[in-house]
Amino acid sequence: MKISFHRDTAMPKEVENLKVPHTENNIIELLSDRLFSVLGQLPTHQPLIIVCVGTDRSTGDSLGPLVGSHLKKHNLESIHLYGTLEQPVHAMNLKETLDSINSQYNNPYIIAIDACLGQLASVGCIQIGNGPVKPGAGVNKELPPVGNMHITGIVNVGGFMEYFVLQNTRLSLVMSMSEVIARSFYVALSNIKRFAAATSLTRID
Repeated sequence: MKISFHRDTAMPKEVENLKVPHTENNIIELLSDRLFSVLGQLPTHQPLIIVCVGTDRSTGDSLGPLVGSHLKKHNLESIHLYGTLEQPVHAMNLKETLDSINSQYNNPYIIAIDACLGQLASVGCIQIGNGPVKPGAGVNKELPPVGNMHITGIVNVGGFMEYFVLQNTRLSLVMSMSEVIARSFYVALSNIKRFAAATSLTRID
């Protein structure tokens, strides 16, 4: 992994946009490297928040909560996690959740994870991008934007009867994409932890 690592940078560089099919052979490496390049630059004192948006009441919209539940199993100490199958972050509590995060943490760096609809050729692709995700945009809901950066999974085709499309999205696709995203986070954060430990030992020597 040939990526510079600077934990004391005041602000992380902007993430380069990435869009890749979740079935790509090296998908975990691609996503984890991109996450590493940004998260590795966060100051050690800056809280890292992952907000997984969605609901378990809709197959297509369950991507976020599934990712959250996968990440919860890893017990990652370096993140603060919101949104799981048991405690989803959805339209009814999104604003309340964001208000709670901003009152509880000083200058948090927030990564939003959400499902989205797109063109047929893009279904199954995972995207990483700068700036917030806009939950509910595909179904004409006015919800607050979320995140300093975002990861979205294109779970089905948009443009027509979006609620129906989300309800009739294949669970196997959403499950596979959620596992890829969660695994990529685990690899990226594990690499950051190992790199930080190695750097600390080098300084001691």
